[in-house]
Amino acid sequence: MNKTQSFFHLHLISDATGETLLAAGRAASAQYKDARAIEHIYPLVRTEKQLQKVFEEIDSEPGIILYTIVDQNLARLIDERAGTMGLPCVSVLEPVLSVFQSYLGTPAGRRVGAQHVLDADYFRRIDALNFTMEHDDGQMPGDIDDADIVIIGISRTSKTPTSIYLANRGIKTANIPIVLGVPMPDELIRAKRPLIVGLIATAERISHIRQNRLLGTAGAYSSADYVDRATIAQELAYARQICTRHNWPMIDVTRRSIEETAAAIVALRGKTR
Repeated sequence: MNKTQSFFHLHLISDATGETLLAAGRAASAQYKDARAIEHIYPLVRTEKQLQKVFEEIDSEPGIILYTIVDQNLARLIDERAGTMGLPCVSVLEPVLSVFQSYLGTPAGRRVGAQHVLDADYFRRIDALNFTMEHDDGQMPGDIDDADIVIIGISRTSKTPTSIYLANRGIKTANIPIVLGVPMPDELIRAKRPLIVGLIATAERISHIRQNRLLGTAGAYSSADYVDRATIAQELAYARQICTRHNWPMIDVTRRSIEETAAAIVALRGKTR
């Protein structure tokens, strides 16, 4: 018999956007399949008054406290209040900063939101996002050679979310659908600069995803062909033929998350440079 899933409160206190903290909290929570975190996120906490309001909410729904606060006075107050309430409390960044300080021989600058500064890397990511959105689903193939990566694949192989994830890392990514019997654009065939990667999956997996899509849309898809596994198998065979013909690498995304697929693509890019 399956264990009954339990719930617990997870309080995430950050002096910036909370993205780093949220990722860490979810990574840890994912290790406990029988316990589900109810997330409470408190971003941009930079004063004692704000912190007081946070703890009023924590007091009403006690749970684990994680925080990324670079102001040492506020961090001390969080530790003290959590100790008084008898709640587990962890500074997610502090152990990492300690290692950096030990190795580099100098303390951290303690800059709030330092990872979000408007530097060249920030604008590179924005540029990549703009490019990726403009080149989603086969749009604007004329300048496809300006892409860093081009993802191809049949419908429901996670081309768009993978492209956006890569763009968030500053990688200009275009994606082009593979449609049974339709040749790839000439611009893609002639492209020399980008890494071109094909995404595939099992027919069963794609059929399942497509069925879920049909349930949530009023689109004009023909369910008979769109979710038929034999038809999907033909689409996949056609996709493999295209990739093999042009010596484009393929990644099976059947059991991969978006993050894992993106990591595999980045690894391929490193090998081909």
